[in-house]
Amino acid sequence: MMNEGIEGTERFLSPDKGRGLRALRHFAVGELVFACPAYSYVLTVNERGAHCEHCFTRREDLFKCGKCKQAYYCNVDCQRGDWPMHKLECVAMCSYGENWCPSETVRLVARIIMKQRATTERTPSERLLLLKEFEAHLDKMDSEKEEMNQTDIAALHHFYSRHISNLPDEQALTELFAQVNCNGFTIEDEELSHLGSAVFPDVALMNHSCSPNVIVTYKGTVAEVRAVKEINPGEEIFNSYIDLLYPTEDRKERLLDSYFFTCQCTECTSRSKDKAKMEIRKLNPPPETEEIRSMVRYAKNVIEEFRRAKHYKTPSELLEMCELSLEKMGAIFADTNVYMLHMMYQAMGVCLYMQDWDGAMSYGEKIVQPYSVHYPAYSLNVASMYLKLGRLYLGLEKKTQGVKALKKALAVMEVAHGKDHHYVAEVKREIEEQK
Repeated sequence: MMNEGIEGTERFLSPDKGRGLRALRHFAVGELVFACPAYSYVLTVNERGAHCEHCFTRREDLFKCGKCKQAYYCNVDCQRGDWPMHKLECVAMCSYGENWCPSETVRLVARIIMKQRATTERTPSERLLLLKEFEAHLDKMDSEKEEMNQTDIAALHHFYSRHISNLPDEQALTELFAQVNCNGFTIEDEELSHLGSAVFPDVALMNHSCSPNVIVTYKGTVAEVRAVKEINPGEEIFNSYIDLLYPTEDRKERLLDSYFFTCQCTECTSRSKDKAKMEIRKLNPPPETEEIRSMVRYAKNVIEEFRRAKHYKTPSELLEMCELSLEKMGAIFADTNVYMLHMMYQAMGVCLYMQDWDGAMSYGEKIVQPYSVHYPAYSLNVASMYLKLGRLYLGLEKKTQGVKALKKALAVMEVAHGKDHHYVAEVKREIEEQK
């Protein structure tokens, strides 16, 4: 494939940011800027049986691979389409049985290696940026990241060396894993549930802003980039790499740790939303500065502690952890404070898992309004929260509230996903059914 570029955009050298993507024409809010098929992708293990391994379609009548009995497909065409990649895992899963447990990143890298061997020309995913041009930032990696890289390389050898002849050497693998960790994407559904991992080279070309003018959504294994602000000719096209709920310092820390740069976007220099995000409870006398700092440290620690606890604590223990932390933080933080919202969101997730619908609903009701304030317009986080709430209301036979919440989700989704997306059609159908 020749380098045809992407109509209406161009690759350029962005001041202080390196290469980037720039608009050559006007894009209206909700307009598709470009679509990019995945160069390589993998369905997450937890979604097996619910989604097709090849096209990621969600349906109930999938049939499974006759050999491994682990992979599910829409039809024979999807199974055939996936075979060049699935064959890597099919035999291995049969021989390792329950001991087959490579991480998602390892599975994705194995597929990239196979794709690179089978494809010598530029692919439709690389109209502006080649996968081999990805930044690896090897010189900036700390010992912890290097160690994780080594663990992944060892797992790749362990699970795939019998099925991929002549794996690349240590240096090439170190670089490839670093490139994928820095440029990979997680594919999510309309409620932001994790479906899989992928690389989209042209999407990775876009630089980051905490006040982005585009948003990335997924239609199966294709990434779609839509404008969420008016974009004029000559303007750079910015995506967001991270969750934008948190205050400036937290975002900067996350970007530096994961992507090795210090963000200087308008949101980071103005810090315009930080005061509202860090709202303190109105007390008399007001809390001392040191008390607030101490509570922020506690909040960050408990967020990290909860992330680790998910792997070994029971749902009821996790819920208790959320409730205790919310009680402690609530002595100083307002309910709209982002650290409170973070733990409420975790609590809502645990309630949903435990099928405590009333509990999930009451957390969702506290979260959704502040989310609309803290996140930028047309945020998927806001849409997914209205969607979850709407579906909860309908399940609890609160029809009026359910339809109202679904309509709010729809207003965001029609811009972010596009009016022709099957998720949008699904939500419209859910609203229609209530008439």
